[in-house]
Amino acid sequence: MTAEPGNLVATPHVRVYLDGDPQPVIDRELPADIALDTRSLADGVHRLVIRAEGQNGREGVEEILFTVHNGPGIVVSGLRPNSVRRGIVRFSVDAFSTDDPFEPRRAEARSSIPVWVWVMSLFVVAWAVWYAARMWDVPGPYAKTPTYGHEAASESPTRR
Repeated sequence: MTAEPGNLVATPHVRVYLDGDPQPVIDRELPADIALDTRSLADGVHRLVIRAEGQNGREGVEEILFTVHNGPGIVVSGLRPNSVRRGIVRFSVDAFSTDDPFEPRRAEARSSIPVWVWVMSLFVVAWAVWYAARMWDVPGPYAKTPTYGHEAASESPTRR
């Protein structure tokens, strides 16, 4: 704080606290561009408390919850959250990381094809069969044209 005649003027600054730690991880003058390296944090939910003080000495507080996910992505097939199961529970687990070498066999999660894909495929096949059946019969006015006529297909054109 700097003293001026009749006024107390503070330098505007921001302090950032992480997960309830009393020591700020960042303490800078405003305006500030802040980069928080999450590689040292454990995966999971974290809480940032941002305290900014203006020139008049008043303080504003903002609290932000965020999730860190630096570890590999985990795919679970065969078990959903909050499901009720009995007996032996079978499921498969796979994990992928950007640091892992690429293996085509692990590129896609092994899970069953969703029911909606099967239903849509059935609709497409049914439509194709219906369309082919409708196009099988040639309309009367076109039945005798060279394109659809049986005699035109069996006769070869003569050259002169």
